Amino acid sequence: MSYEIIKKVPSSDEIIQKIPLSESAYKDIANHHKEIEAILRGDDDRLLLIVGPCSAWPSDAVLEYAKKLKELSQKVSHAVKLIMRVYIQKPRTIKGWTGPINQPDPLGTPDIEAGIWYCRNLMVKVAEMGLPIADECLFTHNARGFQELLSWVAIGARSSEDQEHRIFASSLECSVGMKNPTHGSLKIGVNSVIAAQHSHYVVFDGHEVKTSGNPFAHLVLRGGNGKTNYDIETLQEVHQLFSKNDVVNPAVVIDVSHDNCVINGKKDHNVQYDIVLNVVDELKKHPELKKLVKGFMLESFIKEGRQDVEGNPNVDFCGLSITDPCLSWERTEELILKISGI
Repeated sequence: MSYEIIKKVPSSDEIIQKIPLSESAYKDIANHHKEIEAILRGDDDRLLLIVGPCSAWPSDAVLEYAKKLKELSQKVSHAVKLIMRVYIQKPRTIKGWTGPINQPDPLGTPDIEAGIWYCRNLMVKVAEMGLPIADECLFTHNARGFQELLSWVAIGARSSEDQEHRIFASSLECSVGMKNPTHGSLKIGVNSVIAAQHSHYVVFDGHEVKTSGNPFAHLVLRGGNGKTNYDIETLQEVHQLFSKNDVVNPAVVIDVSHDNCVINGKKDHNVQYDIVLNVVDELKKHPELKKLVKGFMLESFIKEGRQDVEGNPNVDFCGLSITDPCLSWERTEELILKISGI
């Protein structure tokens, strides 16, 4: 292997010891797990809504958003289980900023140790508010110290075909959403769910282990190859694939961002609002598919849109995304109240 050692990073035990989580917050997370599982199993008919900024930066704006979401969650808890995106890792198609875990200051140089403290501190503060947290699993080798704070995990479109990520998903204690790959194959997306639901033999921390399998692994539809995949025909195909392969707790979450909000070849983040309402309305005509679709994902921050940071002398630190464009808080709140019947 060819690499240059920069410095030793803190161990998982050191991370957890330096920035601990309270016992009450751990109990909250355990309850979040149970509630999310009940929704995916069909025992709870509320919708899951995984919502928040594309990337968890900067921390002050993320925490301001979290406070708003916590207050809203108390109003809509009868109809919606809100889960906040606190995404600390960002996959890149070619290259680019890989999130605050590697580079907590996008305007500076990468510093993984600083990123560890930034992300642990931010996640603990959000968890202590009582909010369930979601993150995408990109780097499986450094998960402890963060994964115990999570109530829901995504395996991204670039990772869901990867055997290591499928095995990692099968070992998680929380529910995991497996995204269809970037080229959009539904069969491969369902295959990733099947793989995550089954146990695997693997070497972990110097031991041969058998993963438990994750019965609450489910499919996240995010579009693919510039095309949407939240239509009724797609959902019917997924339903058939689940039945054919005896998938337990068959469930779909629709990601209304990414390729699902591409219009005429261009992404339009504002259509996330309309997609959610249209799908909710359309599913009323299809009871079986309504049982299948358990919720939605959307990208939302305090301010609408996005900005570049590289070469930008006037970076907005007050809740404007630096990665994918986001729905504004006002539109997000309006949407959530609508689907909650308020």
